[in-house]
Amino acid sequence: MNHRQPKRPRRCLLSVPGGNPRMLEKASGLEVDEVFLDLEDAVAPSAKLDARGMIVEAINKHDWTPRTICVRINDVETEYCHDDIIEVVTGAGSKLDAIMLTKAKSASDVMFVHRLLSQLEAKLGLDNRIGIECLIEEVEGIARVDEIAGASNRLEALTFGMGDYAASQKMQLATIGGSGDYPPDVWHYPRYRMIVACHANGIDPVDGPYANFADMEGFLTECQRCLTLGMSGKWAIHPNQISTAMEIFTPDTDAIARARKHEAAYADALAQGQGAINIDGEMVDAATIRIARNIIDRADLYGI
Repeated sequence: MNHRQPKRPRRCLLSVPGGNPRMLEKASGLEVDEVFLDLEDAVAPSAKLDARGMIVEAINKHDWTPRTICVRINDVETEYCHDDIIEVVTGAGSKLDAIMLTKAKSASDVMFVHRLLSQLEAKLGLDNRIGIECLIEEVEGIARVDEIAGASNRLEALTFGMGDYAASQKMQLATIGGSGDYPPDVWHYPRYRMIVACHANGIDPVDGPYANFADMEGFLTECQRCLTLGMSGKWAIHPNQISTAMEIFTPDTDAIARARKHEAAYADALAQGQGAINIDGEMVDAATIRIARNIIDRADLYGI
């Protein structure tokens, strides 16, 4: 159980309906860190079986620009989950990076997917190890988010699903991703809990969707809030949201240069037996360098 999945950029995750070949083809050429091809809410129950085949065909047929290809499956309490995993992995497992489990409520939900993936990889002789991402979108998921985040060494990320979460908590909101008339940030508590659980377990926290994709100012604000709290990126429901999310979650060149300068100067200071030092009128110590290292690690992951 010591194996960990590779770190992947997740500044923006674009959801793509799995039952729409035209949208699948368009998504294959987009400059975005990850696409997740949807078998859940974007596909009607009567179309789910056909959508599996469309996703398999699209993964195998197109040359994909996004760095990570993920498939969002139906949750473990549905009749679809088992066959979603089997058909997608059997048909396109060698080109698949991750499976996204919806409505994760407990560690056992995650381990169901983990064990089924292990069986399929062995059966099919796959060389790649498929990761797991989970949507935290039920009150049970938030209540058990720590055990979920540590459930499997296949886990790569947790994403906060605001729509179903709002329904699960019986919240009164006009639109998914908005804050309603609640004066503070209505999402602060579940976001914060999920972020802490993710970083404690070395996986990525990703924020959920902003349904009003015409409101770019609102989307920008939500991206900035999540970045401040420690999110790795944001879910986009429309291609128009991609560039904003990618920009906000990419450290700017000045911040990267400053972080690298501080790290190098502090290393020299330590070699000379110094602790805290003054760099351009700012005190730099071990805690400062930990923050700088976060920026440097992100820059390295994004190839900057």
